Amino acid sequence: MAEPRLRHLLVTGGAGFIGSAFVRQRLAQDAEINITVLDKLTYAGSEENLAEVARDPRLRFIRGDICDPATVEPLTREVDAIVNFAAESHVDRSLLDAGAFVQTDVYGTYVLLEAARHSRHQRFLQVSTDEVYGHVKDGRRREEDPLDPRSPYSSTKAGAEMLVRAYHISHGLPTLITRGSNTYGPYQFPEKIIPLFITNALQQVPLPIYGDGSAVRDYLYVDDHVNAIARVLWKGQPGTAYNVGGGTEVSGVKVADSVLQACGRPGSLKHFVKDRPGHDYRYALDIRRIRSMGWEPRVNFQDGMRLTVDWYRQNDAWWRKRKSADFWNYYQQNYRGLPANAIPD
Repeated sequence: MAEPRLRHLLVTGGAGFIGSAFVRQRLAQDAEINITVLDKLTYAGSEENLAEVARDPRLRFIRGDICDPATVEPLTREVDAIVNFAAESHVDRSLLDAGAFVQTDVYGTYVLLEAARHSRHQRFLQVSTDEVYGHVKDGRRREEDPLDPRSPYSSTKAGAEMLVRAYHISHGLPTLITRGSNTYGPYQFPEKIIPLFITNALQQVPLPIYGDGSAVRDYLYVDDHVNAIARVLWKGQPGTAYNVGGGTEVSGVKVADSVLQACGRPGSLKHFVKDRPGHDYRYALDIRRIRSMGWEPRVNFQDGMRLTVDWYRQNDAWWRKRKSADFWNYYQQNYRGLPANAIPD
C-alpha cells in the first residue's frame, strides 16, 4: 500500500503535552509539512508548549473546541488528515466529573469524524490509551484483545475507539488508532505521577503514593511516543489499531525512588495515601505489530527520567505557575491523607 501524501495536518489538542511534542517533532523533521493546531486551552494545554515553533510559518494555531462543528468543519476542509490528541485524560478527574470526559472524548471525536467524512480525508488517527484494556493480570494485551475499561476516563476513550472503528466500517473512512502506554517527559502537567513527584521532590514536599505503591505501569518517553504516532499515520493500515509501549514496567514506589534519587531527596518524602477507587494494578502491551513497521522505543526509563528531571529543574517558572491555588485545591481533594506540609509555598 502506497503511503498517503500528507502535507497539511489538523492536530487537535496540539497544545497539550503529547500533542505539542508531536507538533514540535513533525515541524523539525518534515520540511514539507504544515500543521493547524486546534486546542481549547483547558488547564493542561498552553501556547507556551508550542513556543519553540511559534514563529514557524508552517504552523497555525486556532483556539477552539472540537465539540463545536462550526469551528471544526471549516478547518477540516483545508487539511489532508486529522490527528486527534484532544481529550480529558486524568483518571482522578474523571472520578469527580465524568460528564466532561463524555463530552470531549466521545462527542468531540464524533464531531471530528463527521468533518473528516465530509472532507474525504486521507487519514484520521485517534490517539488512545492502553487503559482501554483495563487491568492486565498476566501476559501482555494484543490489539485484538477485548477492551475492558474500568474508569470513566478509559471508558470514554474506549467509546471513542468504537466510533472510530464504526466510521471506518460504515463510511470507509481511513481511520487508525494508537494505544499508548503511560507517557512522560517535558511539558507534562504536574497532576500526572512523574511530573507531580518531580515537582514535589524539588519543593521538598511529600510524594503521594496510592495504596502500597505496587501498581505497575509501562512507561514511554514522549518523543518515542510521538515518533510512533507519526509512523502509524504514514505507514499504518487503515482500520487497524497499534499498541505503543516502552517495554518498561515500573511500580509507583520505584517511580518515587527514581525521582528522589535523581533530585537528591530523602526516601522519607514517600507518603502512602488511600488507594484510588477501581485502581488498575497493571498495564502491559504487546508491541509486535508496530515493531514490524520498524519502530522501537529509543529512550530507556533511566535516561528518560534524567532528561525529564533536568527539564523540570531548568523550567521552574513553567511548572510553578501550573501549581496554582486551584490545582492545590484539586490535589487535596484527590490525595486525602497527606500531611499538612504537602502544600508547598
